[in-house]
Amino acid sequence: MSLLAKERQDLIMQYLIQDGKVKVIPLADELGVTTETIRRDLDFLESEGHLRRVHGGAVRSAYEYGEPTFEQRETINVEGKQRIGEMAASLIQDGDMIALDVGTTMIEMVKSIRGKKNITVLTNSLAVGVHLSEALSRGRFTGKVIFLGGELNPEQNSITGPLCENMLQEFHLDKAFLSVGGVSLKTGITDYDINESHISKMFSNAASQTIVLADHSKIGVQAFSKIMPIHAVDIIVSDVSCPEDWEDELMTIGLSWIN
Repeated sequence: MSLLAKERQDLIMQYLIQDGKVKVIPLADELGVTTETIRRDLDFLESEGHLRRVHGGAVRSAYEYGEPTFEQRETINVEGKQRIGEMAASLIQDGDMIALDVGTTMIEMVKSIRGKKNITVLTNSLAVGVHLSEALSRGRFTGKVIFLGGELNPEQNSITGPLCENMLQEFHLDKAFLSVGGVSLKTGITDYDINESHISKMFSNAASQTIVLADHSKIGVQAFSKIMPIHAVDIIVSDVSCPEDWEDELMTIGLSWIN
């Protein structure tokens, strides 16, 4: 089997999503390359944040010490987040009432909102709110922005807590767009912060449709706090294709995957 480096790395990621781990020697045998080539592939994927090297192979990456700060995440996989943001923004229809939760992918989505008319946007993200305000003032869309109040989390630029939850109970939404920490067929939709996870869950409960935004680093990952089972999601928007071994189950539960 003669594969380019990118093709090998894509296969490695597929195995990681399926099994949660890979080993150097079996990979080298299967892909017809040296163990040193596989180690270089694993080193590259680790540098991109997709996996964590262990003795003899690698395991699926997850943040060991909590999620990085908002500022740190802004520099991770920018191109993939831009693609996701564009696809997610295209799902908004004129007159929609939507929620955008916390995440750098949400900023890319806001940057892609253009020409929408009479939409109402609810958010608990300081950074998303700033970008929405700019877009609204420049006429990139028409409608209104509602910012939820509550307790500030300065590291994540988010608002959570009882005041935020009480305010959120007053709304009914068409679509909830959620930027999450992990998407797993077994453990569902998860994140790293308990309070933010609860707000995301409330967004989803208030909406007719739940749309999850997750780049390739989130697929197959289980984060700390559960938001919802995967069957509660209507659409996943990602920068990679749906894992092949997920396709039958996602079709059964009626979940659409957009990439």
